[in-house]
Amino acid sequence: MKKLFLIITLLSTNLLMADIANKMVLIKEARKVVGEMPAKQLKTLLDEGEDVIVLDVRESEQRAEGDIPYDEFNKENFIAITRGNLEWKVAQKIKDPDALIVTFCRSGGRGALAAEVLRKMGYKHATTLKGGLKGWVKAGYPVKTGLGELVLTKQ
Repeated sequence: MKKLFLIITLLSTNLLMADIANKMVLIKEARKVVGEMPAKQLKTLLDEGEDVIVLDVRESEQRAEGDIPYDEFNKENFIAITRGNLEWKVAQKIKDPDALIVTFCRSGGRGALAAEVLRKMGYKHATTLKGGLKGWVKAGYPVKTGLGELVLTKQ
């Protein structure tokens, strides 16, 4: 019985590892197709008032971690649609297929997959934020939370 349990555990682990490896291949391919925008470039575009749509594809509970700050003048360019609802809701929120869209999630994987789907749906200039929200924070940029804007630093 112990041997059977060990065999089942090993097989399950192998299947899980294969599944993770397959997902990583999909993410890598999506990044090749859509490219990645460094946080510094996105920050510059936002600071200069360029017309860019920032699309948060994280799950609603992850949004409590914080968000890329925006001012009241451009809040309509900051949109949140979960990755699972993207195909169903994006056309209602983003009408212009020529808009520059920068997707992001927590660390970049789902953002890349979302940008790839947007490209397939006809949004010609969809890309993803390199490293997701973590990349934004790592670059030293503030995050908007319920406590206000915070800059995370290492101590």
